[in-house]
Amino acid sequence: MRLPLTFGAYVSRRFLWMALMMLAALTGLVALFDFIELLRRAATRQDASFAVVSTIAGLRVPFIALQVLPFSILLGGILAFWRMARASELVVARSAGISAWGFLIARPVLIGPVIVASLLGVAATTGVSPLSSVMLSRAERLDSLYLRNTGGVSTLAGGRLWLRQGDRGLDPNGVAILAGRPVSERAPLPAAASAFRLEDVSFWRLGADDRFLQRIEAPRAALSDGAWVLEDATVYGTDRQPRPAGTVRFPTDLTPDRIADSFASPDTLSFWTLPEFIDVLENSGFSAVRHRLHFQSLLALPMLAAAMALLAACFSMREARKGGVAQMLGAGVACGFALFLLDRVTGEFGETGTLPVVLAAWAPAAAGMMLALSLLLHLEDG
Repeated sequence: MRLPLTFGAYVSRRFLWMALMMLAALTGLVALFDFIELLRRAATRQDASFAVVSTIAGLRVPFIALQVLPFSILLGGILAFWRMARASELVVARSAGISAWGFLIARPVLIGPVIVASLLGVAATTGVSPLSSVMLSRAERLDSLYLRNTGGVSTLAGGRLWLRQGDRGLDPNGVAILAGRPVSERAPLPAAASAFRLEDVSFWRLGADDRFLQRIEAPRAALSDGAWVLEDATVYGTDRQPRPAGTVRFPTDLTPDRIADSFASPDTLSFWTLPEFIDVLENSGFSAVRHRLHFQSLLALPMLAAAMALLAACFSMREARKGGVAQMLGAGVACGFALFLLDRVTGEFGETGTLPVVLAAWAPAAAGMMLALSLLLHLEDG
């Protein structure tokens, strides 16, 4: 029967148009407030011109769009379904034998609003997220340079940077721990230079059982071409006796960008590079919980978008003659904010390790989907 497919395609077009309009409206509104906040912060900065502030605000737009996408789908879907219900289009469709399931999914070719919402989530995860990460990273660097008093990662631990990585030299399962002070205290990482430099460097090499193997002290070290180069180094063996070694090269998987990204927000990393970066991060001794949580949240975005589309249908298909339409629409918006709050709460628990990362990332999408399916099964009689 082609009627459900034709009507499903019609509903999908209406839904997509309203969702995109709501996405543009919400993104513009949030970006405007963000721009005003940037102007306020730039008021006391002489070198932060209007052009710089505008550039930072413009670079943050894709990131804002990614954040407001689920609400855009919810509010756009509510508006689209409410207008169709007010025009009695849904009443006519049901009279023709088309159930809510029929036009929400439009089997067998799957062109309904739920599928459209899922595809929007997929596009946001695979396409918008990499673009957002690149632009947000650039915006963060400009923000640090012009609007913040920051010393980058060197402000941690009294100005010293601590790194950990695998050591395959003295022990196949050993580790190496490096501590040093970044040379440029004012330049935010990653530095523009080809080599990232440290001073007052200490290098500990430990066995798999944390057994001391070697310590290297050097006044200077540079990270370049896949290796740490320690200049004028002094090596202390297991006998604790110093032996001048001159220049020591130590292979590493770290790069200046990876060191900077380990301290930066996970939002500045592309969806496609996150899995590899998480492995490098953990092998280097950094915590990758925030990055794992962000990656799983991006994977859950299509499911969250589909749940928002179903919730929009549940709270907006009520016939106007039955009354209580305003209360149902208000309940739909409140439900969306409740899912937003759940997402923030589970995210905080996930970052602290109280909840498993997968559960913290997927809980809002799963809760929204189960709520939507329950409501739709209760309300739909066909």
